[in-house]
Amino acid sequence: MIDLESIGYSDWFKNRVDDRKNAAHEVARVVSVHKDSYMVTKGEGGVFAELSGNLLYSSDDASDLPTTGDWVYVNFYDDDTHAIIHGVFPRKTLLKRKTAGKLVDFQLIAANIDVALIIQSLNDNFNLRRLERYLVMVNESGIEPIILLSKCDLVSKEEVSQIKKRVVDIAPQVTVMEFSNLNRRNIDLVINSLKPGFSYCLLGSSGVGKTTLLNRIVGNELFETKSVSKIQSKGRHTTTSRQLVLLESGVMIIDTPGMRELGSMSINDGLDETFSEILALFQACKFGNCSHVSEKGCAILTAINAGELSEERYQNYQQMKKESEFNQMSYLEKRKKDKNFGKLIKSTLKNKQR
Repeated sequence: MIDLESIGYSDWFKNRVDDRKNAAHEVARVVSVHKDSYMVTKGEGGVFAELSGNLLYSSDDASDLPTTGDWVYVNFYDDDTHAIIHGVFPRKTLLKRKTAGKLVDFQLIAANIDVALIIQSLNDNFNLRRLERYLVMVNESGIEPIILLSKCDLVSKEEVSQIKKRVVDIAPQVTVMEFSNLNRRNIDLVINSLKPGFSYCLLGSSGVGKTTLLNRIVGNELFETKSVSKIQSKGRHTTTSRQLVLLESGVMIIDTPGMRELGSMSINDGLDETFSEILALFQACKFGNCSHVSEKGCAILTAINAGELSEERYQNYQQMKKESEFNQMSYLEKRKKDKNFGKLIKSTLKNKQR
């Protein structure tokens, strides 16, 4: 029998239970989100769920609402065919990004993930700078990254080795594996690396083979995939929502939609961890206020000129830092305006009642 422990309800969450809510509700995990509706589970089967009015209207922003992977307080009705969500547990980890476009807000991707499988294809889609952005997002969330390089059947062994070296150079502590969905090279190696009781998510651009890999891991064509575009040399994206899947092995895994944009909000820890060698160079500069542009004794410029630090990597770090600072400042200003507007409405309604 599948129980809460088998779907990740560990001591970490048990120690953070709200006794008052626990007495009034049951515990469940969110397995998928579709706009304003949810699917939750107590271990076996999914149950359609909605938010309680109190939870919906007392939420200040998106982070107060459930996302895939969350543990929630639930009441079940009609022989467990319908449920109402009344609260969200504290999160062990939370994967999020800035919403696409000009809107200054963030989008929740998944919660309580232990390991992120970051997938990039070894053909024309490979982009080291994009990989750095994924690593920053994952490291900021406190999630362990594993880098998977797909479509190794499309390039030579020499090219695979060269690209793996470039990846290891920027992420020396991260596990890196190449694989092929087509000829199944290293698929068993990927599957055997997944640990029962752990929650994983698949991250990567559209068409890198995330959903096909998930089908390989599951053992059947459970999720729909589409053919590869001959023009763009990549698969057409099919995943439109995030769904937590429990495998027979006890592994839990989430496929995520491809992300065209990887804007960041507040990523200080993620930047520090992903670009740790740049931070070390900052400390080695001769002057504490070094701008790293033309000063003598600048460790950054010395490392770039010596070929020890890629100029593109340093520029990507600078760009992400500026984006993060700008987006965070804009978001805080937006929150302030939203709160002031909310106070104005409450004041207006109170005056009308008088």
